[in-house]
Amino acid sequence: MQTTFHLSPEQFTAHETLLAESGELSASAFRYPSGVCALRLKNSLGELVLLPYQGQQIWDATLRGRRLTMKSMFDQPSPTRDFLATYGGFLLHCGATAMGVPGPEDNHPLHGELPNAPYPSAALVFGADEQGEYIGLTGVYRHTIAFNYNYTAAPLVKLYAARSVFTVSMTIHNRKSSPMPLMFLEHVNFRPVDGGRLVQTVRCDPQNMKIRASIPSFMEVAPGYREFVSVLQAQPEKHLVFTPDLVYDPEVVFYLNYLADERGWAHTLQIHPDGSADVLRHRLSQLDHGVRWICRTADQDALGIEPCTAEVEGFSAEKAKGNVKTLPGGAKFTAELEVGVLTPAEAQNESALIQQILDAAP
Repeated sequence: MQTTFHLSPEQFTAHETLLAESGELSASAFRYPSGVCALRLKNSLGELVLLPYQGQQIWDATLRGRRLTMKSMFDQPSPTRDFLATYGGFLLHCGATAMGVPGPEDNHPLHGELPNAPYPSAALVFGADEQGEYIGLTGVYRHTIAFNYNYTAAPLVKLYAARSVFTVSMTIHNRKSSPMPLMFLEHVNFRPVDGGRLVQTVRCDPQNMKIRASIPSFMEVAPGYREFVSVLQAQPEKHLVFTPDLVYDPEVVFYLNYLADERGWAHTLQIHPDGSADVLRHRLSQLDHGVRWICRTADQDALGIEPCTAEVEGFSAEKAKGNVKTLPGGAKFTAELEVGVLTPAEAQNESALIQQILDAAP
């Protein structure tokens, strides 16, 4: 059973206000100086800050005393739909008719219409499921372009009592009677840590960890960058341990071929020097491509773990590769994630599971 509290922008003011609480779970509303509405969900182990009316982004995440969110040039979200003009959030939904970097034949915005989509409705939810009691945020955005598209996007984030792993889902419903193209990506931006190790259900070889050699036109590269990319093309394992000398300026992007466990989940860990880990799990049947985005500069420090339906070269390029999916008229597409922080013991167990998956792969 789930209880729903419908929200309105008038509830969000400069003074943070408690909206609801149940045991250790609580929700409070506030408005950034920029004017963007924010909802703070808390449990005994941390908090999430979400933007209910702007993309339903998770702007910030702090769990078990650690801030997970990338370092960016933004100390608060800006009220804009321009992806790069407010790029500092922890999790952004991308798509759904196109995503990635638009090529010369494309007219879609960077990463599509969803990252900063204006949600006309949002709701706070309380409930319980097989993982325990939760508090969450949901809403509905409708994208309608005459003669072209008509779909709704309905995300749902659940933060559980006494747990430092939360769930994220997104359901795209094609409201037209005719099919629509579908491209979707969950842009999850952790903060990398020196000495951190990446452990994932991906074979470590150039065939399953392919680096993107092309550089978006809006970026300038640091000295030594192109040589570093050439090294990673032959030795992708060099990106699995973070050290300060690696030249992730402005970025490095990998395309990853994930393997799944017997329940269909793919796994990614950033294991910290203290043995704890950041974790992201996704269903490979829903998001069958993987993107790894790393940026380490004086101004931005990010480890993007991005399960998706296609690579990120833009609609035309991905369509030519056969990567653009089709959502039939009236049909729904759902993507599900589990995201958060593991204790050292939990991280050790998950790392052992990942190794078992890799060892069992043909």
